[in-house]
Amino acid sequence: MKELFSKDKWKYAFYTVSHPMDAYYEIRHRERGSVPIAIVLVILFSFTFSINRMSASFIVNDVDPLTVNALPELVAVFLLYGLFCVGNWSITCLMNGEGRLKDTAIAVGYALIPLIVCFNIGTVFSWFVTEDEGAFYTMIVGVGIAYGVIMALMGIMQIHNYTLAKTLVTIFLTFVAMFIIIFLALLLFDLLNQLYSFVHSIYQELIFRV
Repeated sequence: MKELFSKDKWKYAFYTVSHPMDAYYEIRHRERGSVPIAIVLVILFSFTFSINRMSASFIVNDVDPLTVNALPELVAVFLLYGLFCVGNWSITCLMNGEGRLKDTAIAVGYALIPLIVCFNIGTVFSWFVTEDEGAFYTMIVGVGIAYGVIMALMGIMQIHNYTLAKTLVTIFLTFVAMFIIIFLALLLFDLLNQLYSFVHSIYQELIFRV
């Protein structure tokens, strides 16, 4: 476990920011990445997002801090992360993708680094801006989001050995797969709920008769 969180693994995670194509190739073919570090980055992003919503200046943030709850947002971020990874893996298995589920998890997790950095910078920056300078905050956050999306795109393209066009098609189908998974999960939940109600009603009937 210590090796998975080693200094070299952390340094390599930040290396992906400056050299995404080379880094993602090494992650896929030479096991340079770390799933635990990717998960830690997801957690950090979730808390960074919540802190931004709670602490960013009212000039750039119209969210009531009292309505922000970090725990449900952490669960939501993890669900979206897991859904995207599983959805992408399921689609790429059907489209001759070379990457594994762990490679997708690492690629998406590492792509959150620019968002973590820029959201934190944006939060601190928002404390010192005037209303006329609010556009700079938007630019900082926008750069982080854009670069994170580009990193994720390059990561998926590299680990699966896809062209850009095929990667875009794959990502679109990934979102379709995510909706299908959510639909099936809700259907299963409703079925289990009905089964529970049926069993409970039989149990109640037996209790009354006895």
